[in-house]
Amino acid sequence: MVHALEAIELTKKYDTATALDRLTLSIQPGEIFCLLGQNGAGKTTTINLFLGFTQASSGKAFIKGMEVLPGASDTKKFVAYIPEVVQLYGSLNGIENLDFFSRLAGFKYTDTMLKGFLNKAGLQEEAHSKRLSTYSKGMRQKVGIAIALAKNADVILMDEPTSGLDPKATAEFTAICKELAAEGKAIFMATHDLFNAVNVGTRIGIMKQGNLVHTLFTKDITANELQDLYLETI
Repeated sequence: MVHALEAIELTKKYDTATALDRLTLSIQPGEIFCLLGQNGAGKTTTINLFLGFTQASSGKAFIKGMEVLPGASDTKKFVAYIPEVVQLYGSLNGIENLDFFSRLAGFKYTDTMLKGFLNKAGLQEEAHSKRLSTYSKGMRQKVGIAIALAKNADVILMDEPTSGLDPKATAEFTAICKELAAEGKAIFMATHDLFNAVNVGTRIGIMKQGNLVHTLFTKDITANELQDLYLETI
């Protein structure tokens, strides 16, 4: 079986500090894995290693069975990344931003197709032609999702995607993630939002000081139980 994402003894050290310590983990197509932990626990380091932004000190990372190597050119075509703050061009509108980033990934779409991606990502049609400088954070996140859709990425990595979103925007974002997972996309989400993790995730991991301390299925735990376990762990 080829995993969507896999880490084997994945380790990252900075001088004498260990940011990630022998992480072994696999994530399947159609799964939403939510990784919890305090700042500095190793969540973003894990994402950066899968993206090839930084090189592992030891161990290996795989995307769809292909090893992530420095530069990660071969594996990048399978991956989309949605950071906490989606970097878009404020002077361009939603369609223009989507067109630009799609072309960067090697895809050329008609305006109708671009609008279709934005609609599927939940961005209201009247916003498509407005400049990104007028968008809320939730609207920018939807453009980020549209870029992932246009890229036809099988794996979507997210770093604190619901940070700063109001409850309505968080609920919309959660619904879109579930739709993508139902289509077979694998989602790896680093987050501080325990309650949304229970709501959106298939599985949850809790990290502490670079170690994956707990891994559990969301069907087996309530939000309150997860909060108690998280507080005991950190």
